[in-house]
Amino acid sequence: MPVKRATEPSASGGAGPVPVDRRVPEQARGRRLDSWLASLGEYGTRSQIAAAIERGEITVDSAPAKASRKLRGGESVELRRPEAPVPSSDIEPEEIALDILHADDDLIVVNKAAGMVVHPATGNRRGTLVNAVLHHFPPSPASQWPGGAERAGIVHRLDKETSGVIVVARTVEAHEALSRQFRRRTIRKVYLALVRGDVKAGGVIDEPIGRHPKDRKRMSTVSRSSRTATTEFEPLERFGPATLLEVRPHTGRTHQIRVHLAARGWPVVADAVYGVPSSRAREALRRRWGEAARVLEAMPRHALHAHALTFEHPRSGKELTVKAELPDDMGVITERLRVDSRKRID
Repeated sequence: MPVKRATEPSASGGAGPVPVDRRVPEQARGRRLDSWLASLGEYGTRSQIAAAIERGEITVDSAPAKASRKLRGGESVELRRPEAPVPSSDIEPEEIALDILHADDDLIVVNKAAGMVVHPATGNRRGTLVNAVLHHFPPSPASQWPGGAERAGIVHRLDKETSGVIVVARTVEAHEALSRQFRRRTIRKVYLALVRGDVKAGGVIDEPIGRHPKDRKRMSTVSRSSRTATTEFEPLERFGPATLLEVRPHTGRTHQIRVHLAARGWPVVADAVYGVPSSRAREALRRRWGEAARVLEAMPRHALHAHALTFEHPRSGKELTVKAELPDDMGVITERLRVDSRKRID
């Protein structure tokens, strides 16, 4: 089993959230929302559906809902997901190098490379983490991946350009146990983010997040149907025009860290959705910071890395912490900023 860092991820980006609108039939009256959706067989297991509800990807009559909501019949249930999943029969294992941080009979933990998409989807069937996992960990004839081959046991997601720690369940029991920990927010997540601006002190951002009122592909702290979101942050190193932060999200909303930091005026460096400065702003930054401003412009993708994940092992019950150190691209940029900062001080 190769245990090496992926070199050239070959995944293309998705087309953004695709809404699916389902009308609740009268015969579903009295059923729980998560149970009814699971019975349709189109949207994953009950645990996966509950997790999607918690992330705000499923709404009822355009409003946030709970997995335990009792249906009355006639409601409009809207589901948002990156793209329609590719049928299991169309998903092929691919020999893509993976940086495997931990593996046992119950789960796998991978250091996902920036640029790699997690799930196959229509128009994006190859080069994903799922394709790689299916190659390195082929299931035995008597077993199946939780959620089918199109999910390959993946419990949570990272954005395409976000690197770092992601956990994959190898059994239904492990998938249920890990999904439950994510729903209950007992899993501790630590990210490293390089942001624009001088963040002098740590703090907590407690602002609800929902779909942007005008651009449905973006998230926003100003939304008609937002959900609670909390992010803790602490500066690790200040460079003047940028700061390296340790970030601990306490909830798991879509793009949460990127949205919260941008709302405070500290967008993640090279974030094409929430934080690219205008040409006029770039010129002003170059005049003020010189080489440091140009260093920030050299970052090839948004500078966000899932550094550590701490959770209870589904079989042993023991606490397990898995870490992935700062990737090369972020490491090079921070070192160049560090050198420039020393020169300015001298």
